[in-house]
Amino acid sequence: MKLHISPATTEVLHELADYFVAAANQAIAAHGRFTVALSGGSSPKKLFELLASDAFKDQLDWTKVYFFFGDERNVPHTDPQSNYLMAKTALFEPLHIDAAQTFAVDTSLPPAQAAEAYTTAINQHFNSEQARFDLILLGLGDNSHTASLFPHTSVLHDKSASVQDVYVEELKGHRITFTAPLINQARAVAFLVFGEDKAAAVRHILEDKEDIDNFPAQLIAPTDGDLHWFLDTAAASKLDQQAS
Repeated sequence: MKLHISPATTEVLHELADYFVAAANQAIAAHGRFTVALSGGSSPKKLFELLASDAFKDQLDWTKVYFFFGDERNVPHTDPQSNYLMAKTALFEPLHIDAAQTFAVDTSLPPAQAAEAYTTAINQHFNSEQARFDLILLGLGDNSHTASLFPHTSVLHDKSASVQDVYVEELKGHRITFTAPLINQARAVAFLVFGEDKAAAVRHILEDKEDIDNFPAQLIAPTDGDLHWFLDTAAASKLDQQAS
């Protein structure tokens, strides 16, 4: 695991954008394409806008990038809460990404069927080989959830490398999410976390005793890949370790 701690949010975003570009170019050179799973929320939106900016948009061949989503809300793609809509607005449209390169969860289906269909789409993309993403981007909730792996949900104990439907009681709604085993197959996983309100959760995940049901993001430990945490000093403020 490697910690990347920067003083300000802007610096965190630039460091992760640099990492994203480097990982993409490395994957394209190695096997002709870069397959990434995106996260939702306000933090990645800032990252996507930066990647689509003049400073970054010409640094890689976007025609060879394929986009999936590590989780999705059970809402239409036109809903403001949709992770797909956010990425489409902040990244896909500004970069003129071809629709064939983006894989949205089909939220018109019932949640369980949507999860099953997304698992199938992922497996087809990887031609029935192990579904191994080049990079999975993740965030962290102040309740220590990541993707839609929420505390005290049954999906935390799912051993399959798949996409699952999960009902989140605190939200009174369904989410569709990558399981931890699917995430952990990735070549690289990168958390993007900033703000003092996330500091306790960061501490729970990185330094506290294992307690998966309360701190689900502790599940994320790539089996044969790299794990990166991109943090600002506020999010890292409760850590004993400040570098790695």
